[in-house]
Amino acid sequence: MALPQTPDSNPTDYIDEEDFISLDIPLEMAGERLDKVLAGSLPDYSRNRLKAWVEAGAVMVDGKVTKARYLLRGGESIKVFPQEMPEQFAFSPEDIKLDIVYEDESLIVINKQPGLVVHPAAGNWSGTLLNGLLFHYPELKSLPRAGIVHRLDKDTSGLMVVARSAQAQTSLVRQLQERTVGRRYLAWVWGDTPSQGKVLASVGRDQRDRLRMAAGNAQGKPAATLYRRLAKGVFNESNVALLECRLETGRTHQIRVHLESLGFPLLGDPVYRKKTPGVAKLLPFERQALHAYALSLQHPLSHQWMTWFRLPPPDLMDLLPQVGMTTEVLPKEEALLASINNDHQS
Repeated sequence: MALPQTPDSNPTDYIDEEDFISLDIPLEMAGERLDKVLAGSLPDYSRNRLKAWVEAGAVMVDGKVTKARYLLRGGESIKVFPQEMPEQFAFSPEDIKLDIVYEDESLIVINKQPGLVVHPAAGNWSGTLLNGLLFHYPELKSLPRAGIVHRLDKDTSGLMVVARSAQAQTSLVRQLQERTVGRRYLAWVWGDTPSQGKVLASVGRDQRDRLRMAAGNAQGKPAATLYRRLAKGVFNESNVALLECRLETGRTHQIRVHLESLGFPLLGDPVYRKKTPGVAKLLPFERQALHAYALSLQHPLSHQWMTWFRLPPPDLMDLLPQVGMTTEVLPKEEALLASINNDHQS
C-alpha cells in the first residue's frame, strides 16, 4: 500500500508545510479505484470524508481533479488537501438570540422561535439551538447534547426545557420516560373536527418515504395524543379548527402524523398534507401551525411542580383573523394553571 510522503521524507507526518498529503501510487496498484486507494492509504480519515474531498475537488491525480471511481494506472502522484468538514463546527458556540423564559442552576426554559433547528445534523451543522446554548451557557459543553432532553421540529415554535447539570438531566429524562412532563400544544388544522378525542396509533418511519413518519406502523413505537377543540373557523369556505393537543408520548412528528391520520392536517404543513383543501395554496402561511404553549414538570432539586405558559408568536397571532378567529379563543393562563393542577393532583 502506498505511504504518504512529505518533503522531509518522514512517513509518519501526513501534513506537509503546504497543508497537503502527498501519495505516490505503485505500479502494482494499476486498476484500483481512487477512493479505495485513498481509504487504504489514509486510515485516519473516514471513507465518507475522503469521498467528500474528492467530490469537492480537494484531491488531485497528477495535477488534475478526478472522480472517486477513477481507475488508477499506477505510478501517479496524488495530492490530498484536507478540508474542514461541517460537522467539525456542530458543537461550536454561536451567538444566536434565544428567548429565555426561566433559568436557575438546574434548568433553562426556552421559547423556541420557528425556523430554529434544535440539534446539529446533516444539512444543519450550525446555527442550531445547541450552538446558541453553548454560547450563552459555556458550561453545557460538559453535558450530553448540551443538556437538551427533548426536541421541537424546526418549524414548530414554543417551550422547551434544557438541563443545566448532570443531576437535572437525569431527572428530566426520567420524567419524560415516566410521561409526567406536561406538554400542551396549539394546533390549527383543516377540517370539522370532533370536540375532543384521543389518538392511539404507533408512530414509526414511513417504509415508502424515509423522510416521513407514519401512524399505525407495525415497526413504530406506541404513541398517544389527546386533543380538544378550542374554536372553529373558516378560510375560503373550508373548515378550520384550533385544537389543544396534549402528549402522553413524545414521538417524532407525533401531533402532525396523528392529526393527519384523522384527516385533519395542520395548516401550512409541507410534509403531512393528506386531505389538505385546494384553497390552502391561497393561505400565506408556510410552516406547520403548531406551537408548544405550556410546559409543566417537577423541578429536579426543589421537587416543586412548575408550569410555564407562552402565547403563540406573531405569525400565528396574525393567522387568527385570516381563519375567522380572534385572540379570545386562545387559552387563558389562569384556566390553564387550574387545569394542569387538576391533572397533576389526579
